[in-house]
Amino acid sequence: MKRPTVNQGKTMQTVGQLLQQKGTEVFSVTPRDSVLHAIEVMATRHVGALLVMNQGTLIGIISERDYARKVILKNRSSHDTPVSDIMTAPAVSVTPEDTVHRCMEIMTAGRFRHLPVVKGGRVVGMLSIGDLVKAVIQEQTEHIEQLERYIAG
Repeated sequence: MKRPTVNQGKTMQTVGQLLQQKGTEVFSVTPRDSVLHAIEVMATRHVGALLVMNQGTLIGIISERDYARKVILKNRSSHDTPVSDIMTAPAVSVTPEDTVHRCMEIMTAGRFRHLPVVKGGRVVGMLSIGDLVKAVIQEQTEHIEQLERYIAG
């Protein structure tokens, strides 16, 4: 009886492959929008961060963490503060060719939870730490199942 082979040469999932599964919808605000508007968009869209775009160009990112640390803790007005005052700029980004593991390394080193995906200067998606953790768990589950089949013969 021939034993199944274990695919040891399997490459790690790329950002592009993950976006094919997840989708490429992104939400954004402009640097002139109020922080209140940005928070309303995050709440409506059920996301923790938004891209800050200026005429189609990524110039930064604004997250709930930016809001908490740069508005709430400093007793600033959400209505009167423009996004440009609290956004993180420039935004760290990845390409569709980067691997899921590389994205996790970048997020861990930078201590942030969202990564825009850029190809040819154009935003093509956004990843959260949750997207990456889900992808890694799926990859590990598949590997475990493959090893179990190999062992069982």
